[in-house]
Amino acid sequence: MSKKIGVLLIQLGTPDSPQNSDVRRYLKEFLMDPRVIDIPFFSRLLLVRGIIVPFRTPKSAKIYKELWDLGKGKSPLLTHTEEVKRLLQKRFDSDNVTVEMAMRYQNPSMESVLDRMHKANYDELIILPLFPQYASASTGSAVEKAMDIIRKWWVIPEIKIISQFYNHEGYIDSIVERSKEFDLASYDKIMFSYHGLPERQVDKVYDDGLCSDQPCESEVNDHNKFCYKATCYATTRLIAAKLGLSEEQYIVSFQSRLDKKWIEPFSDKIIEQWGKEGKKRILAFSPAFVADCLETLIEIGGEYQEIFEEHGGEKVQLVPSSNDHPRFVDCLEDLIRKA
Repeated sequence: MSKKIGVLLIQLGTPDSPQNSDVRRYLKEFLMDPRVIDIPFFSRLLLVRGIIVPFRTPKSAKIYKELWDLGKGKSPLLTHTEEVKRLLQKRFDSDNVTVEMAMRYQNPSMESVLDRMHKANYDELIILPLFPQYASASTGSAVEKAMDIIRKWWVIPEIKIISQFYNHEGYIDSIVERSKEFDLASYDKIMFSYHGLPERQVDKVYDDGLCSDQPCESEVNDHNKFCYKATCYATTRLIAAKLGLSEEQYIVSFQSRLDKKWIEPFSDKIIEQWGKEGKKRILAFSPAFVADCLETLIEIGGEYQEIFEEHGGEKVQLVPSSNDHPRFVDCLEDLIRKA
């Protein structure tokens, strides 16, 4: 008898709509996650519900409205992930494999999707968070949530977890192929912008010492193999090598910070600096996001464009994320078949 396998793809999440009430609910769930804001509960409660959510919700709702407009009335993150799920399921139509998708925050909820998977009585579950580089705030949180739900089942099947795929050739190729619609030689600089993290969160990866004690900018080793910063730089080196880029042509940077104690350099500051230096055209990759979302389409495609123009630049061109590129689907298929 062949195994009956259920695959759970997990994305970060999205509000149900750009309405204030839906954005508020999303922000509360997201920011109250102790792996996202890793401070004591009551301090986090005061910060999130007393300060961040009340003041941030109206502004965020406006931004999500822009995003929904770009997505033709839908969340691009949800649309792209649903399409990836559909295409991936086609790869397994002749196998006893069912592909499901859930959001870590909001809908489709992990509770509802895992309840359906529980009732399907699979022999094996494969949990695949769609975050190429491991971080506690993304992959760690998604896996923890899944296990919190599954541990309550009376019968727990065999479980396999894929924690990162930052160096998978299919994933790398999907980004390289996306960039081929642009003439790289026509850009003054190339930016590889990754989502930021507080420095303390990458420091927690190490039992002894700090991230700054490791050669994260130049290599992945047995000590830093789960360090988000190290794997971001490794992803960049792999992409740059396939594109034939020299180190002088590009920079690795980090976006979406909340304060100065986050991983540097900061993407927005680099964009500002390049504008002041007379650079006119920038090509921006965002490899931490496998699907275009607020951080790519609005933050890089909109906000960074405004910053660049304010300081003398002309164009910040966003390279689309992997989205539903066939090579990215190849990557996921290979990860599942080899799990």
